[in-house]
Amino acid sequence: MDVTELADIEKHCKALLAALPLNVIRTEKAYQGAVRQLNMLLDAGGADENHPLALAVHQLGEAIEAYEGRRHPMPDLPPNEMLRSLMQAHGLSQKGLPEIGSQGVVSEILSGKRKLNTRQIAVLASRFNVPESVFF
Repeated sequence: MDVTELADIEKHCKALLAALPLNVIRTEKAYQGAVRQLNMLLDAGGADENHPLALAVHQLGEAIEAYEGRRHPMPDLPPNEMLRSLMQAHGLSQKGLPEIGSQGVVSEILSGKRKLNTRQIAVLASRFNVPESVFF
């Protein structure tokens, strides 16, 4: 890499950081802006790991998650109660989670008769934009 390439990279990095809050998010206003930007990146195809925007989605998601962890910590609940809480917050019934299983499966999970498996945890974490660890 030569000096010209380095200067070009620096210019692009400055433009990227001016457009996206990839550093620490410190205010609610910045957080709301970051969430809007993340949604735009996702709508533009950034949810696909192979898309050129995927790295920006990942980095912005990490910054948002860090802010949420500091400002809006998740309650320490058993996995089934965490799921119930998230469902209520998003206005979902058992029918609203077909990717987890049938209503019977969801009912068993909510009642504590069945534990979430790793696939279900990954799906729920992605759907609710929370770390997988909230379901352990």
